[in-house]
Amino acid sequence: MNKIIFKYLLSNYLKLFFKVFLFFYCFGVILNLFEEIEFFKNLEVKFYTPLLLTGLYIPSMVIQLLPFIIFITSMKFIIDIKDNKDLLAIKVFGISNLKIFFLISITSFLIGWTALIAMNPITSSMSKYYEKTKANYSKDIDHLITFNKNGLWIKENFNDGQRIISSKNNEKEILKEVEIFNFDKNYNLKEKIYSKSVNIQKNDWLLNDVTIFKFQDGVFTKTIEKKLKISSIYTFEKITNLYKNFNTLSFVSLVTNYNSFLDQGYNDIFLKQSLHSMLAMPFFLLTMTALAAILVLGTLKKSKNTKFIIIGLISCILIYYLKDLSIALGKTNRIPLIFATWMPIIILGIFCSIGILQINEK
Repeated sequence: MNKIIFKYLLSNYLKLFFKVFLFFYCFGVILNLFEEIEFFKNLEVKFYTPLLLTGLYIPSMVIQLLPFIIFITSMKFIIDIKDNKDLLAIKVFGISNLKIFFLISITSFLIGWTALIAMNPITSSMSKYYEKTKANYSKDIDHLITFNKNGLWIKENFNDGQRIISSKNNEKEILKEVEIFNFDKNYNLKEKIYSKSVNIQKNDWLLNDVTIFKFQDGVFTKTIEKKLKISSIYTFEKITNLYKNFNTLSFVSLVTNYNSFLDQGYNDIFLKQSLHSMLAMPFFLLTMTALAAILVLGTLKKSKNTKFIIIGLISCILIYYLKDLSIALGKTNRIPLIFATWMPIIILGIFCSIGILQINEK
């Protein structure tokens, strides 16, 4: 490809990308700022706190929207060079639609890797600070959950006392070797419950092979039960959701410290999903660029641009729901979770590979 034409196309594509990126960023700031103001309206904080938290949150959100930013950028770029006759002039120099596609798709692919390696560590650190700051103002701060090398620890507050729960390990919604300590308002131990396994799928926890030690008025009693049911504000889904903000995990740290995260108590399935979701992003950007090229490069007529834009927006919505459906199937074990992460990209890739051959003939 002629160097001048190459430079012209690449610079225009990158300029347009930054414009679209900036639009999404500003739009996100406006929307999230109202949400932060609503959160802090009854709390005594400095006036700039909502703005600061918005600035910390938006970069990671925009990174997640990169596939759609790239799609809009690619579609607008191709429409522009069609409308100003640049596409026709470029073809005079022997540059085909396929070469133009390869230029913008490789650029999109490299943008994806740049976001993962250079931007993601920064945005993940910002997200961590955002989560910690919001947690300081959370009304549920008295209810705590933590994972460490000793297993899972849960603290619950009640009107008449507190409960502390510890578990050495878990197999999905089943906690193993569970100890439950019930305290009164004065932090005196009332009861200790030991269970070999606890099903926490629902708020009514089901305890198996239970031993109950009660301490009342200086009297100690021991009771053995085959099964026991207790109520908790937590379920397996709620506990795991507290650790499912993968915006706080950077791609680099996931690759280099994967085993360390497992030792800290992070769920292996969640970590694999996060890692493969990040790995899939550059390929997702490439397929979204291909989809935009297929929709717009099929004709040189201006009159069809509106139709292509409408079709493009509908396609984005369908792809978004396809991605969510795929992940949902993976989380419910209908299909392997890793395959569920890659399935939308594989489907798009197959469709686009056929379409790219067709636009090369135009």
